[in-house]
Amino acid sequence: MLNVSDRKTVVIGVTGGIAAYKALDVVSRLKKRNFEVNVIMTKSAVKFVTPLSFQTMSQNIVNVDMFQEPRAWEIQHISLAKKADLLAVIPATADIIGKVSSGIADDLLTTTIMATKAPVVFAPAMNTNMYNNPIVQDNINKLMKFGYEFIRPASGRLACGDSGEGKLEDTGFIAQIIESMLYDKKDLKGKKVLVTAGPTREDIDPVRYITNRSTGKMGYSIAEEARDRGAEVTLVSGPTNLNIPFGVQFVSVRTNEEMLNAVLEKFEKQDIVVKAAAVSDYKPKVYSQKKIKKDGDELSLPLTRDIDILKELGKLKSNQILVGFAAESNDLIENAAKKLESKNLDYIIANDITGVDTGFASNNNKVTIIFKDGNKIDLDKMTKREVARKLFDILASKL
Repeated sequence: MLNVSDRKTVVIGVTGGIAAYKALDVVSRLKKRNFEVNVIMTKSAVKFVTPLSFQTMSQNIVNVDMFQEPRAWEIQHISLAKKADLLAVIPATADIIGKVSSGIADDLLTTTIMATKAPVVFAPAMNTNMYNNPIVQDNINKLMKFGYEFIRPASGRLACGDSGEGKLEDTGFIAQIIESMLYDKKDLKGKKVLVTAGPTREDIDPVRYITNRSTGKMGYSIAEEARDRGAEVTLVSGPTNLNIPFGVQFVSVRTNEEMLNAVLEKFEKQDIVVKAAAVSDYKPKVYSQKKIKKDGDELSLPLTRDIDILKELGKLKSNQILVGFAAESNDLIENAAKKLESKNLDYIIANDITGVDTGFASNNNKVTIIFKDGNKIDLDKMTKREVARKLFDILASKL
């Protein structure tokens, strides 16, 4: 969450589409994340949602008419244009997209868009035939060439009864994109970061497999932090129940071998590699093509060592910063330090898996970051995203 001293201002432009009511949720989400929010509504938008609703959510006066009596001496469209750190049009109708692409500024919203130097993001929502109309698509492409951003609409059943692309993207997703664009640190621009996350699975038979308790939360938090700081991120993930983060190249894998191959394909061109995945150390020595039937009271399952991906990367490492994880139940620092040295890592993050409310499946973690030179930093209980932020504060300073 942003500190008050770092508070950013988002201007939300609401246009006259049936999805206008969904912009209320975006405003609410941004306010909860400590953003200052100002709302401009077109005259058509107020036919769908009252200004009072947005005023209540934003806790600011809602602006509609460019010629309304000002509450303070300021030219509104210039004032809002200067105040904005980002301007988002939600929903963006074919009308507003066409006006801006043609340079038309005939109301408070279009004049503010023309006057601002802040990034402008459009979240289109309209009938699927309108959205796919070549004129609308040409207008979108024209604006994108000028540097305007677009959040592609989702597909689904539309208010008119048609089905197809044109549905306003999920409001939580839109709010995440805005927050990512305004993240206070952009020190990884131009850098490539590869992150592994989640568990791997090794099959016993067509029904059963060996895996572990990893949920992928730590690795996904690391990928999101790197993305928000401007990096080009590749996330190689084993099976999880998490939503795929936007703005990353996502590679889905299942087994140790699949993860190894996916990582090796990308490894050479990376600046930072963070191996947060909990990879299976062992796999069944023999895979049974048929389901193993119950036969007696015991089952003997011979296991063999699987590939040590982190060790293989340590051998191949040249200019990459390589970070590993050590999930331990005893002798935490000692075991982690041995792993750092034996696998030729630059840093290792040691976390105690016996913690009651940290580690696997938790949103929090309590870790120690150990450096190659023996120095270490203890991080008390904090969210996994905060751990990721602390980690990249260290790594970015070394690039």
